Amino acid sequence: MKTKTKTKTYKKLGFTYMETAEIVVMLNKIIANYIVHYHKLRKFHWNVEGPNFFELHQQFETEYENTKNIIDVLAERIRVFGIKSNYTLSQFLELSEIVEEDKDLTSLQMVNEVLSDFNIIHESLLEAENYALNAGDVATEEILTDIIRDLEKRHWMFSVWTKSN
Repeated sequence: MKTKTKTKTYKKLGFTYMETAEIVVMLNKIIANYIVHYHKLRKFHWNVEGPNFFELHQQFETEYENTKNIIDVLAERIRVFGIKSNYTLSQFLELSEIVEEDKDLTSLQMVNEVLSDFNIIHESLLEAENYALNAGDVATEEILTDIIRDLEKRHWMFSVWTKSN
């Protein structure tokens, strides 16, 4: 008598292997962007000078602390899918669309650099959010929506600041 073997379909949290892989790839790209952005913020925090020192020193610290929390939330979301986000720093640098800043910048240039990074991050968040929405991954979509909402508010605040300088 022949026994028919049943092939198992991969489902993690109700998503196929390909859906999970695509979501994780997009989340890792966002993490890579945020990791480079985080290090730029730390550099700006340490090196800002001039009449806006106190306000920007604090704002850059607020931003890098927020960024650190976002990275953690996204990495934990990847772990929910049973996958490890175990890239090295050099791999994150390669994956990131945000590039390191190696020049000394004025406070206005630093803020403009932050705004540029926000634009890059925003695009990668929207791309991932749309994919999550189409895949029916409401949890990832909600996480990304919350991040986008906060990012857009911070973008507005930094943009307004540049008009006074």
